[in-house]
Amino acid sequence: MTETTTAIHKFSCPACGAEAVWTPSKQALVCPYCGTESPAELKADGSLVEESDLAAALRAIPDDQRGWKAERKSVRCQSCQAISVFDAAHVAKNCDFCGSPALLPLNDTGAPIRPGSLLPFKVSQSQVREDIRLWYGSHFWARRNLKDKALTDTLHGLYLPYWTFDAHADCPWQAEAGYHYYTRDSQGRQQRRTRWESASGRVSHSFDDMLVPASKGVHPKLLKGLEPFPTTTGLVPYDAGYLSGWVVEQYQLDLIQAAKHSRERMDGELRSMCAARVPGDTHRNLRISPAYTGQTFKHVLLPLWLLSYTYGKKNYQVAVNGATGRITGEYPLSWVKIAIAVILALLVVVLIAQFSK
Repeated sequence: MTETTTAIHKFSCPACGAEAVWTPSKQALVCPYCGTESPAELKADGSLVEESDLAAALRAIPDDQRGWKAERKSVRCQSCQAISVFDAAHVAKNCDFCGSPALLPLNDTGAPIRPGSLLPFKVSQSQVREDIRLWYGSHFWARRNLKDKALTDTLHGLYLPYWTFDAHADCPWQAEAGYHYYTRDSQGRQQRRTRWESASGRVSHSFDDMLVPASKGVHPKLLKGLEPFPTTTGLVPYDAGYLSGWVVEQYQLDLIQAAKHSRERMDGELRSMCAARVPGDTHRNLRISPAYTGQTFKHVLLPLWLLSYTYGKKNYQVAVNGATGRITGEYPLSWVKIAIAVILALLVVVLIAQFSK
């Protein structure tokens, strides 16, 4: 299940009173009716972004760090099962993740941990539309009509929930290092053998802003393709003004689950680092004993442009990093092009066989 919310607070235009919207190309709140730009007293010093102690957070999250502090309503998409949480005045007509109009109202789903920081949108919608058209055109096996239309009428700007984790690891390791050597058998044939020796060492490494996505609305295989996000330099303290006019997905992977995922990833990276330190030509029975200190986390919102559409019976998504413009996506294959390619390949094989006779 996926939960989304629109801007928590409304920011009125100082000229006409309509709701102003955060606009990436202007980096300001802009009124969609009269065009007035509001400088907006939004914090922009990324150095003010604070990280929270992980151990303390896992014990308890205080109530004043939970919730959006706004009246809201929830709907469940009967097609993809996403749960969207909107500002009370917002009227949801279609699911932002799959486009289905089959939405049913739900009761309040509870108060999440409030984001501590976010990465503002930098790439404009007009630029994304053109980039997606070019992206489709660069994929030969995609259907031609997708390149022409690009389906950009279903493009939505979203803020995705992520957890980031920092930690310092001190990791002793032990293994058996293998050294290859060669002998010859009784018939003179060369044989490779391995001599095994005990080896040990220690790896020290600091993990910084390890990303763990908490989204269920975007296909998981696309999320890794969006990275990297400039979280070390671009994050700003959470301010509802940045969310004005945008949809926010509420995390579905909670802090405890995310911390477990991050630890598994850290252990995996440490194992690779330790394996690279084992001398010799190969190794076996590698054992690591990592100890972690200085563990901190952040709950952050990262910008995404999402194109979601159904072709045949399958749902496809194209995702664009809202800060860097990086594109990753899915598309239906053109079986006509594939069939022609197979026929041509068979003709080439037949011709080669004929000339080789």
